[in-house]
Amino acid sequence: MVSDTAGATSVVEPRAPQRWPGARSRPPRLDRPPRRTWRQALARDWRLYSFLVLPLVFFAVFRYLPILGNVVAFRRFRPGSSIFGDEWVGLYYVRMFIQDPAFWSAFWNTVVLGGLTLVVVFPLPVVLALMLNELRSRRFKRAVQTISYLPHFMSVVIVAGMVFQLTAAKGTVNQVITSLGGTAVAFFQDPDWFRPIYLTSEVWQTVGWGTILYLAALTTIDEQLYEAARIDGANRWRQTWHITLPGIRPTMIVLLILNIGSFMAVGFEKVLLLQNPVIYSTADVISTYLYRVGIVSNSVSYATAIGLFEALIGLTLILSANAISKRTVGASLW
Repeated sequence: MVSDTAGATSVVEPRAPQRWPGARSRPPRLDRPPRRTWRQALARDWRLYSFLVLPLVFFAVFRYLPILGNVVAFRRFRPGSSIFGDEWVGLYYVRMFIQDPAFWSAFWNTVVLGGLTLVVVFPLPVVLALMLNELRSRRFKRAVQTISYLPHFMSVVIVAGMVFQLTAAKGTVNQVITSLGGTAVAFFQDPDWFRPIYLTSEVWQTVGWGTILYLAALTTIDEQLYEAARIDGANRWRQTWHITLPGIRPTMIVLLILNIGSFMAVGFEKVLLLQNPVIYSTADVISTYLYRVGIVSNSVSYATAIGLFEALIGLTLILSANAISKRTVGASLW
């Protein structure tokens, strides 16, 4: 407001800020740090980046370089010659295992055993984690966790030896059966008993260890959600169904996708130690079949073709499971 000589007032409009030619429309942000090139970042934090050297070398040597060996599936390999084979044979070995009844027997055994493992073994860590989460006594909870974790640290050889001792002709299981008036069972001479024995040992060895991730996920759930549910009159089952399970659902989905990806890679060591030629009809899986064909019989090209086929199935399964989970649930690996 400015007064003139006549006593009247006039309004002075504020001037707009003058912009010089070539000036920016907005002033630059001063709180944004300047961008650093990768060379500057490497020079500054080279100690941290040095920790990546050994993992990168490991993956390069043991994960990516062996991929080149898959060409042996299409070339004839002879011991003592080139590691990439001598002559090109195309799909000869692929047609060979497709027409092999022994391969398809091992394939379907792998599918059945992998499916049973996924259906039976995968949900049990979730159930055990939910039960441990409901315990109020910390001492009893730690005791149960310790007892359930211990089998994971046992070697597969020790577990297989314990299984043999328990199911032997005069083992603990048969002693209990005969004491109850029954007849001793030759477990490892009957193919029908292999799958129940394998699943039982797998549950005993892996379920306790599998609860660690779920118990960690349970600690991230907000306690106020449970308090609000109790105020609304929800019982423990309703709280578990509507709060706990949705809270650990992302963890469950990620582990399920990983298990589906390794669906065809049923535990090689345990199956190899537990099987014998009498029970090959149910105990022979792709991994043990590859061991006999590739290592024992020295048919490297034939075994490579089967291994490549198994790897393609595993890749298809994990990509499909990840896509389905991303569209339906919203949680995925990538």
